[in-house]
Amino acid sequence: MADEEHNKPAAHSFLSYATEVARLMDLGHAPDVPEARRARHLAHAVRKPLLERTHLPEEFFAPLLAAAVHDPDPSFCRWYVEPAVYVFGRRRVMTALLDYLRTGTEAEQAGAKRAWYCAHVPLRADRSPAYAPGGSRDPAMDESHDVMAEWQETVRRSAM
Repeated sequence: MADEEHNKPAAHSFLSYATEVARLMDLGHAPDVPEARRARHLAHAVRKPLLERTHLPEEFFAPLLAAAVHDPDPSFCRWYVEPAVYVFGRRRVMTALLDYLRTGTEAEQAGAKRAWYCAHVPLRADRSPAYAPGGSRDPAMDESHDVMAEWQETVRRSAM
């Protein structure tokens, strides 16, 4: 019972962010799905439509990253991270995750660490035409060596 109570606030946060992403995608909020399963249901509903988009409005960025960071299941946070990387760039996604690591709650820091792993998703031409030969993507959007170094330094400092 104590574990259930401990996980309730995190689950509610994930539900609110998953609901926001679904709302932005015009997919509704799945009121007929039991609340305990609603967040995962919404995550599943937005996964394919998000990956099919080569462009998302700016208003998607923060909710996508928040949903990824608050997703309690490390196997599924990629459903939010991957489309963010493809649309907004690896650099921006990693920078946002670094900010969560530096300033977030303990739960957000743990979520940022799970999402960080997913931010290294390989960039493939079959996922976005921008990566095809002759694609028009600015390589600076995915340049992230300096952000990775900052991440490692932040992790090192927090371990001290």
